[in-house]
Amino acid sequence: QVQLVESGGGLVQAGGSLRLSCAASGRIFSHYAMGWFRQAPGKEREFVASILMDGLSPYYADSVKGRFTIFRDNAKLTVYLQMNSLKPEDTAVYYCAASVSGGSYYPRDYQHWGQGTQVTVSS
Repeated sequence: QVQLVESGGGLVQAGGSLRLSCAASGRIFSHYAMGWFRQAPGKEREFVASILMDGLSPYYADSVKGRFTIFRDNAKLTVYLQMNSLKPEDTAVYYCAASVSGGSYYPRDYQHWGQGTQVTVSS
């Protein structure tokens, strides 16, 4: 079982940066691929980025490629999402998730979810 807690969200102006963190409990964090998703009001939850157990093969949605970076520190049981050049359309609740089946951009492939952290980008 993995429990996930996100932090680092907030209000930022367009063009600014934020770093989200997702702290995991449990000793088998390194057995999970990790993903970040987001959900804006009235929209479905959408994939943002994922990373495999060993920290390799990061994968990004086209909408964030070149602006966001996912990375993890297995010793600290934490996965991060560095968000640069933020845009108003990045406004959403951001969720981290853990998957035993490898990286995926489908929410259904993730077994454990955090409670989410709000990111608001003002224009």
